[in-house]
This record gives sequence, structure tokens and C-alpha cells, in this order.
Amino acid sequence: MAHILLAEDDLPVRDFIYRVLMMDGHEVVIAHEGQEALRYITSCGDQFDLFLSDIRMPVIDGVTLSQLVFRLLPKLPILLMTGYSSQECHEHAPSVIGVLQKPFTVDGMQEAVRSALGKMPMKSHLAS
Repeated sequence: MAHILLAEDDLPVRDFIYRVLMMDGHEVVIAHEGQEALRYITSCGDQFDLFLSDIRMPVIDGVTLSQLVFRLLPKLPILLMTGYSSQECHEHAPSVIGVLQKPFTVDGMQEAVRSALGKMPMKSHLAS
């Protein structure tokens, strides 16, 4: 089980991803847009195993957000999602594991998250 921060501004897509991740046994914190995600990262970012973000969001887009997150938490893996060309994220942070193309299936989302988590050591979330 991983602790995942999800940043997605589209409600139906966000709910779908949330349900898929929960079905896979992950703990998910939802950010409705980039600024909210950045607040989570600055206040408790070291608790997350993965940052999953849409690329196109108002105020702070996912590419800019990935660069900011990388500066604060360079070891946090980032998985970006887009319904547009994946070429738009060529300036993303080095910790971006990959770009998941929308629309995706339940299996596609689960596989992408498992792959991203498998590339970085997971933090322990056991109660003390």
C-alpha cells in the first residue's frame, strides 16, 4: 500500500482515479488543483510515496508543479497524466517517472502506478 497525492481538476476523472487507487489498496489524498497540491507537498510531502498529477490544470499546471515538487522533494516519484500530446511535458522534472495518456483503463492506471512505485523505494506508513 502506498500513500499517493493525486492532483486532478476534472471531478469525474478525479473520482475515477481515486476509486481505482483505493481498489488497489492505496491511501489517496486529493488535491483539486495545483496550488492545493503544492500546499500538501510543502506541509507533509515527505509522507507521500508518489505524486500523480494531471498536466493541464488552472493556475499551476502539472509540468510546472512537477518542477516545484522536484525542488522540494527530489526523490518523490511523479507520474503525470494528459489527454493531450505527451510532447507538451518535455520540460518536466527529472523525477517524472512517466506520462500516462488519457483516456486510460483501470488496468492501465493500476499498471502505471505499480510501475512508478516499483522504481522508487516506498516509505513505511506503519503507526508508531
